[in-house]
Amino acid sequence: MPANRFHEAAWIVGKKLRAADDAWIGAFCVVDAEHDEIEIGAGSVIASGAHIYTHSTVRRTRGDSKTVDHAPVKIGRRVSICANATVLMDCVIGDGAVVGAGAVVKERTRIPAGQVWTGVPARPVRRFHSATAVSDAELARMARGPRKFDPDVPPE
Repeated sequence: MPANRFHEAAWIVGKKLRAADDAWIGAFCVVDAEHDEIEIGAGSVIASGAHIYTHSTVRRTRGDSKTVDHAPVKIGRRVSICANATVLMDCVIGDGAVVGAGAVVKERTRIPAGQVWTGVPARPVRRFHSATAVSDAELARMARGPRKFDPDVPPE
């Protein structure tokens, strides 16, 4: 694996990664910045085993194209991409958002600031009061487990 400023076991492919000085990419991550740009905002964490892709070879392998489809990925400030999550090309993840462990964020997904998305495919499950800070009360609510997400109802 090429040397990088993150975890020594993180695999950073390509030279189109722009990450804030205090962003972190953990062990066993794959960050594909070869085909298009990936931007990772300040204070964001890409946890162990997460994958971020800027390309798709589906059309090429089906014979529909001779080129690789690609698009950038933008990850805002103080975002948590949890363990083994996958973020596909052309996604934008807003400030303070969380992508849960094992979630798959499909191509062209826009995750608003302060939302938590989980599952395959990833869907919204909760929203924080603030997109950039998680209070002790919000952490306690999270510890109680999931609740039905309603984007029109403010958080508790």
